[in-house]
Amino acid sequence: MTYNFDEIVPREGTDAFKLELREMVFGADDVLPLWVADMDFKSPPAVIKALQDRASHEIYGYTIRDKKFTDSIVNWLNRQHQWEIKEEWIDFSPGVLPSIMVALHEFSEPGDKVIIQTPVYPPFYSIVSQNERELVKNTLVETDGYYTIDFDLLEKQASDPRTKIFVFSNPHNPVGRAWNKEELKRIADICIEHEVLIVSDEIHSDLCLFGHTHLPMANLFPEICDRIITCMAPSKTFNVAGLSSAYAIIADDEIRERFHKRLWAMQLHMGNLFGGIALRAAYNEGDEWLDALKKYLEGNALLVRDFIDENMPEVGFVLPEATYLLWLDFRSWGLSPIKLRKTMVEVGKVGMNDGVSFGTEGAGFQRLNIGSPRSIIQEGLQRILKVRNEVYKKH
Repeated sequence: MTYNFDEIVPREGTDAFKLELREMVFGADDVLPLWVADMDFKSPPAVIKALQDRASHEIYGYTIRDKKFTDSIVNWLNRQHQWEIKEEWIDFSPGVLPSIMVALHEFSEPGDKVIIQTPVYPPFYSIVSQNERELVKNTLVETDGYYTIDFDLLEKQASDPRTKIFVFSNPHNPVGRAWNKEELKRIADICIEHEVLIVSDEIHSDLCLFGHTHLPMANLFPEICDRIITCMAPSKTFNVAGLSSAYAIIADDEIRERFHKRLWAMQLHMGNLFGGIALRAAYNEGDEWLDALKKYLEGNALLVRDFIDENMPEVGFVLPEATYLLWLDFRSWGLSPIKLRKTMVEVGKVGMNDGVSFGTEGAGFQRLNIGSPRSIIQEGLQRILKVRNEVYKKH
């Protein structure tokens, strides 16, 4: 089947976050929205049909997630990631962030320390600090735009008896790393030695690009099963984030039982009717669509690379190993983070995620979402070039 990712699908009037909140976030409602991590592509035809078929029933009461739901997850992980899990390891959650919050409340106490790797997805900061845990930053090491882990620092931080949890982004948002086996092994060894629970956010796991492969840590190292909660969802992969359907995979019986009880105590177990239907349709029938999507995303990423090389080579950029989110380095422009953000909005009329929102290490960076038709990405690049031509070496 052929999928038309070049089609521009109007999102006005759909209460889309990335459109309706532009005025609040950027101070202008006319910026090209290349920020929020959802895509401007239609979901797979099988997902659309399944939702439409169920909506036609006209009764939308309480529903369950039965064996068809868990079987679709088991089969998907086997096909896509060669990970053989058991049905009973799966626990539903309305989202990856709610799963992380459940883990924080069940496996740590107020005042305990939680490690995150910065620069990182902004809610990792708030979900730790606003739940009265102490944030510990294991800052990633950047060399010519490529990021690696400071394992000596991680060892020191994990050895603190107050450190209880490591919230891990794999693949990493925003730097686009798909962590390799050696890196994952060192993390596993450190966390086993110091009894630190890993809560692994693997929401971008299906979106590895350019021949890179996602490696679920829980699959690689069974010895860590009592130290890891793997959080996944179809939301980024199939553009169904608004349907709030995710899941945690926990092989250890005691950890899973505690997680499950806390999830129910917080009344986060119900979900919604359409989320489960979308997940099943996507996982059962979405393989071909996903293959086509990844090829298209690779084309968009190469377009950005070639445009930068030709028109603004001073901008730092490394092709992502995963995700449809590009981490662009504008530090050579010599602008303060505030000035960079301001000129992107006011001169370029382009709305990207400000690097500082991912932590102080993101100063001078902007995150570009390439999950849009190629013509939109081309327009965004022209707008960024306009900024470059007006402010670079003129500030």
